[in-house]
Amino acid sequence: MINLMTPINQLGYGVAGLNILKALQAQTDVALHMIGQPQVTNQADADAVNKGLQTAQMFDPKATCVKIWHQNQMAERIGSGKFIGFPIFELDTFTDLEKHHLNSCDEIMVCSKWAKEIIMKNCYYPLPPEVMDAKIHIIPLGVDSTIFKPAPLKPAGSTVFFNCGKWEVRKGHDLLAGAFKEHLKTHPDSQLWMMCSNPFNSPEENQKWLSLYDHPNIRIIPRAETQQEVYNIMSQVDCGVFPSRGEGWNLELLEMMAVGKPTIATNYSAHTEFVNDKNCFLFHPRGLEPAFDNKWFFGQGNWAEIWEQDITEVMNYYVETSRCPIAAALETAKKFSWENTANEILKHI
Repeated sequence: MINLMTPINQLGYGVAGLNILKALQAQTDVALHMIGQPQVTNQADADAVNKGLQTAQMFDPKATCVKIWHQNQMAERIGSGKFIGFPIFELDTFTDLEKHHLNSCDEIMVCSKWAKEIIMKNCYYPLPPEVMDAKIHIIPLGVDSTIFKPAPLKPAGSTVFFNCGKWEVRKGHDLLAGAFKEHLKTHPDSQLWMMCSNPFNSPEENQKWLSLYDHPNIRIIPRAETQQEVYNIMSQVDCGVFPSRGEGWNLELLEMMAVGKPTIATNYSAHTEFVNDKNCFLFHPRGLEPAFDNKWFFGQGNWAEIWEQDITEVMNYYVETSRCPIAAALETAKKFSWENTANEILKHI
């Protein structure tokens, strides 16, 4: 048995938690200890959650506990067995509070080599490097291939770019609008579809984003309620564009690759675990800069410094080149399944 602490919802942690729960249940008993209230969109997911909650009524207090949650909230755990924290973070530095919570974990799971290097630089001192290395495990996340599968070719027409992910400066949304408008000067028929509703924004903040993207060639798409709806949108576009300053994984980017769509991304942070110049159109950050958006980040670490003109340049290149790395993207996506995620977790409990 494994004690799993996680949210279940349609946000990043919740989507990862749900898929990990279902993949683990295929191999072992899972006692699900909810963080927040569960939010599911179909009966199969509801059944998985209910099964986990029922198992938790008679949980094994000595079983390993894995907590998929923020790095500054690792104090609470289930039972007295080995405790493994599984944070998904975007910056290269931790606050003293985050270090304190992470150091309380017996072991730590992270999504990528990039994240492990950051943990190694920040946590478990003064332990020797080889001891730290053995306490930190790379557990890549996956993609649901039953939903995100190769889509039929889109009919010929104007190029449709697509971005999915809640409105944030971290995701480069403050630059993408301007980059796209500059792209339109040489490719006036292109479109940009944005599915970026952010439930944590105030009405004023949402209106600011909507005003920035107010343009005849830009379409604002309401938040999808299910993963199937996300797939339905992805299947209609030409290219995903993700000019992020920092990511803990970037699931939407991997999902686009699984759908068989070319993608554009910043060559930095956790998604470098699965993107390279053979399967994605990459642009390189100009360096690192303090992470500051005056909402979630206040200079406590660094993220990629990206320039608007670099985003425009790679969008132009995508439209003008015949090199579309779809085959390489599909092969990459096949390697990142939730079953593989579960297998890697079970190796370390």
